[in-house]
Amino acid sequence: MNRRQIVTSLSGLAALAATNASAAGFSAPDKAPLLPIFNPRQYGATGDGKTLDSNAINAAITACTQAGGGVVYVNPGTYLCGTVILKSNVTLYLEAGATILGSTNIKDYAPKHLIFALNAENVTLAGPGRINGQGPTYWKKIDKPPITDDKRWTAAIHDVWGYNDRPSPMIEIAGVTNLRIEGIRIEDAPGWTMRPYNCTRVVIHGIAIKNPVWGPNTDGIDLTGCQDVMISDCIIDTGDDAICPKSEDAEGHEGQGCRTAKNITVTNCILSGCCNGFKIGTKTEGGFENITFSNSVLYNDDVDFPSRLNCGISIEMVDGGYIDGLTISNIQMRRARAPLHIRLGNRSPRKHDLPQKGIRGVMIDNIHASDAIITSSFTGIPGMELEDIRISNVHIDTVYPGKKEWVKKPVPEVENAYPQSRMFGWLPASGLYCRHIKGLSLSNISFTAPKEEWRPTVICDDVSNLTFKGFATTPIVDGLPPITLTDIDHAWLTGAAAPFGSKALLTVTGAKSTDILVSSNDAREAAKLAEVGDGATANAVQAEFNIGKAKK
Repeated sequence: MNRRQIVTSLSGLAALAATNASAAGFSAPDKAPLLPIFNPRQYGATGDGKTLDSNAINAAITACTQAGGGVVYVNPGTYLCGTVILKSNVTLYLEAGATILGSTNIKDYAPKHLIFALNAENVTLAGPGRINGQGPTYWKKIDKPPITDDKRWTAAIHDVWGYNDRPSPMIEIAGVTNLRIEGIRIEDAPGWTMRPYNCTRVVIHGIAIKNPVWGPNTDGIDLTGCQDVMISDCIIDTGDDAICPKSEDAEGHEGQGCRTAKNITVTNCILSGCCNGFKIGTKTEGGFENITFSNSVLYNDDVDFPSRLNCGISIEMVDGGYIDGLTISNIQMRRARAPLHIRLGNRSPRKHDLPQKGIRGVMIDNIHASDAIITSSFTGIPGMELEDIRISNVHIDTVYPGKKEWVKKPVPEVENAYPQSRMFGWLPASGLYCRHIKGLSLSNISFTAPKEEWRPTVICDDVSNLTFKGFATTPIVDGLPPITLTDIDHAWLTGAAAPFGSKALLTVTGAKSTDILVSSNDAREAAKLAEVGDGATANAVQAEFNIGKAKK
């Protein structure tokens, strides 16, 4: 701890000590506290968990901001609340043992959020205390038929739960400059847990979010249209997406509009749930620029498929916006159904005439994913290709074997469908499926699959400027070649190793396949280097310096 931190800490402790002494009936010290302190109990709060205390807390916040700013200090106790409105230059500090408990009466919320701020500056929500939204009181079971065994891989446990009118997002912070949320434990949100919306200079540090995995639409942090953001050291376990940057025109905030989400760093987090760990979209009406996600763990315990992450990392752009500059690195995943998903689609009419559209400039590095069941996929649509996608140092361990009939299964375009990793059904590749991409680099990627796996490991279809350096996988039933290249324009495959018993290292198909260089690969365990056919001509492939039984 540096000198400034020590001085700040001592100042805060002195101020809180003075307030506690005053609240307990002791005389005030000769000198005023170093920080202005406002205690909601002095404005009528009881902290008994039964009396509605939001009016008293709001009165303390109003007095604090009118005095030029300071700390609204919430003593230990349970404070039943409707909407609490944060204002400029106010820190709402929840002491250890202090809980803001959301009312179960929707009429106590105006607007329909437990914590709310609009068009303010220098707003802080901090402390070791808790915020509990009593979410389960708003939820109701939906009369749906039980999930059959053949659908469990694609279901979410919250699908059988609906909800009554509820305060959501539970914490809504809109148009705030200089926002800090730190140390708080947040639990049982009735809907979305937290949405910073069109905020600038945001720090979210060291918070814990815990919602039931079956809670409907209980996202963790839905960061919408925010700029200059740091999210770090957070633990989020919830019933929907854990961290989800968005860009959209949200309802209810006049004049806020749709801003580019940019300059966002998410790091050192532990994420769990039953939808996506880290997800961009939806909505994706505007732009996303300069975003990093790093040094984090995404996991589920050994639970049934509907209670697991649908996808570890899902990058979606389907509403006319764009992504330009995204880096993901140093991620450990366990039991995410699909580790990686990138989707460019065309779900809804464009609301904004943006000069830039699509997805480009995505770099994913150092990913280890175990116990996956759904194939990772990177897909655009015809005329809307992904651009400049670079994947390196990735290992994916799949535990669900693919069936023989899936190998020839056509993959639908479904360009206007809701984007998710399971949107295509079972894919014809076991590890990675890539389609409609301009500029794809795959470097040092490896896969393991069950011995009953029938599908090729990697399929690239309608990809131009493909660089594939370094590849390994486990054997496939019937010796199927592990790599399939279809309609590939300009590619270089090098440093790949054929698994034992393969008929070939790769299969090349499609009349559009051309200018494919296959060099310096290890085909010793394969009967031959490549199978070329189904529209592809022999001169589409040039082979050099490979080790194996035959060049082709």
